[in-house]
Amino acid sequence: MKGIIRPEPVILPESAAIPEKNLVLPAPNQFTHEVTRRQPYYFSSAREGGPPSGELPAGAKVVLLVHDGGPYCRVVNEEGLYVEIEHDALKKL
Repeated sequence: MKGIIRPEPVILPESAAIPEKNLVLPAPNQFTHEVTRRQPYYFSSAREGGPPSGELPAGAKVVLLVHDGGPYCRVVNEEGLYVEIEHDALKKL
């Protein structure tokens, strides 16, 4: 059509996709903990090294799902993102 300017398409890298195993559907609507400080998260394990997969903001509400007593735990946030974070960054609601 005349007069329409289309933007250049952008293809995101594969790393931009959320792995299916890290997505909980439906996402929770009740939460057990709050993140007390900005917290990097990992789709796999923080112990493997490597860069974080993203970051949860301070104040994010999460459900604590797995904690074996070590420094890390697995949580799911209000968007259904199932990730590993530092356990000491959580405050019980």
